[in-house]
Amino acid sequence: MTQDASHQPYGTPEVPRVAVRGEARIEVDPEIARIGITVSARGTDRRTALDDLTRRNNTVLDLLKGYGDPVEKLETGSFSITPELTRHGRGERIRAYHGRVHITAELNDFTTLGELTTRLADLELTQIDGPWWALRPTSPAHGEARRQAVLEAVQRAREYAEALGARLAALVELADLGAENAVPFQAAPAAGMRTMAFSTAEDAGPPPLDLEPQRQTVYAQVNARFTMTPPQL
Repeated sequence: MTQDASHQPYGTPEVPRVAVRGEARIEVDPEIARIGITVSARGTDRRTALDDLTRRNNTVLDLLKGYGDPVEKLETGSFSITPELTRHGRGERIRAYHGRVHITAELNDFTTLGELTTRLADLELTQIDGPWWALRPTSPAHGEARRQAVLEAVQRAREYAEALGARLAALVELADLGAENAVPFQAAPAAGMRTMAFSTAEDAGPPPLDLEPQRQTVYAQVNARFTMTPPQL
């Protein structure tokens, strides 16, 4: 019994095959931005350091939550209280305690982001890192890149067939090699920000920071196999 050519792993003179790769690369504006916030405290005893850290952490959280919907996600990461030992002396004596809390915030409003970062940086012993620009996993940009990759594969296969005086007959296989954000939750060094500031009672507050969103590159690849009519050689 002869196996149909469309189910064979190779072509035949009567039903030749053409295998191509389709690629697409598009650039789009980011949808979200993440910032890292580190709140610090230092005290000569553990309780003082912990009380100051708790107060500053609550101030940061209240500020973030006060922005409402623009802050899509708010997560508290690591927390630490670390003793600092004296450098001199025979015994192990504690000189001070250092406390830190790491917070991650995800925003969808970049105007709010500029205002929020300056207000956070103006808080006492608060460090800001970021922003890191990104697309959501469900962004339509991923689907658009995949569609463009498929269209390119079809066009490329059609051109090969036409060069032989043939035409495409059927699609045999379409293999998705993936579509991904080329810069996932990361930014180039120039787009980053690291700052620490101290607030004063007389300060009316700094002006909003003007942040330029970093364009995101979405890349997709597919492998496609087609059958075509016999070529006119």
